[in-house]
Amino acid sequence: MLTRLARLGPVLTRLSTRVPVRCVSQSKPSSAAGATAVTELQQAAPSGSHGEVSRYVKNPDYHGFSSDPVVDEWNMRVGFFFGISLCLVIGGTFIHYLPDHGMRQWARREAERVILQREKEGLPLIDENYYDPNKIVLPSAGEE
Repeated sequence: MLTRLARLGPVLTRLSTRVPVRCVSQSKPSSAAGATAVTELQQAAPSGSHGEVSRYVKNPDYHGFSSDPVVDEWNMRVGFFFGISLCLVIGGTFIHYLPDHGMRQWARREAERVILQREKEGLPLIDENYYDPNKIVLPSAGEE
């Protein structure tokens, strides 16, 4: 695997040090292409009239959904209803009622159950020997 990466080393350095090149066409454009480009240009609007009017001038309460003010406001209300009500409220409720992640609540209930059981039996809550000392195998002094 390392030998393959070693073979790619010089290629990667050549690619990273390559100077960016801009390719420019040296051929002259044909007269037909130039002629169609000139005829397709839009005529300038007369200076007395103005072109397109902004949607905000037509509808000061424009929300970006539609050019019709009634449809625009309806779509805005529907969008915000689904975005806020359904996603945040119902999504948050769903996440709240998911099962116990990591079993933290179960671990706490189990610990409380074990504590009550040990108190009834009169045992200490935590034994001084967590593991049975007879089952632990220790190395002899010569093995170290």
